[in-house]
Amino acid sequence: MEVQEIMRHVDHTLLKPFATWEGIRTLCDEAVEYGAASVCVPPSYIKRIRDAYPALNICTVVGFPLGYSATKAKLAEVEQALEDGVDEVDMVVNIAEVKNGNYGFVTDEIRALKQAVGGKVLKVIIETCFLTEDEKIAMCRAVTDAGADYIKTSTGFGTGGATMEDVQLFKRHIGAGVKIKAAGGVRSREDLEAFLGAGCDRIGTSSAVALLKGEAAGGY
Repeated sequence: MEVQEIMRHVDHTLLKPFATWEGIRTLCDEAVEYGAASVCVPPSYIKRIRDAYPALNICTVVGFPLGYSATKAKLAEVEQALEDGVDEVDMVVNIAEVKNGNYGFVTDEIRALKQAVGGKVLKVIIETCFLTEDEKIAMCRAVTDAGADYIKTSTGFGTGGATMEDVQLFKRHIGAGVKIKAAGGVRSREDLEAFLGAGCDRIGTSSAVALLKGEAAGGY
């Protein structure tokens, strides 16, 4: 695959807790240069990026990375992100309630956040490394029923990242309108191409530019 074809599916990501403006600015410059799908950044940088890069597609995270914030808190995060100029939101489900089998609650929370973002994109991180196969299937249904735009494998802060097995499972169980985002553990150009070839529409990684330049992968 050509570099441009790969990068237009990449959410170029910097979510480290010590991310500086210098690092964020480099991320944004690379996203513009290589034509990334978006930059995925901490919420506190949205407005500064919007002011400096008015045409850039900005993604942020909500309830990140643990997911157990109250729904009202997640909605407040969404409201602030929208006010600051965000285009896409990656939310973390309440993993504890998934483990409790409280799938109705999880579905309702996703639906509430999708209603809040409206016509903008909502991606739902289910953190596959903590879930059983049955729980992953239940989350495919929840994401579909709630009307979200994407199901996403991982935060990159858990015990594991995207796997081909999980992508294949998603494909079997999500609704027709739901796309797939793989994130965490993408460590080579071959990984990028393999996940795209398997049907992922987006890949979340901090390493895509380095990998496509033949350099070693960094963190998420």
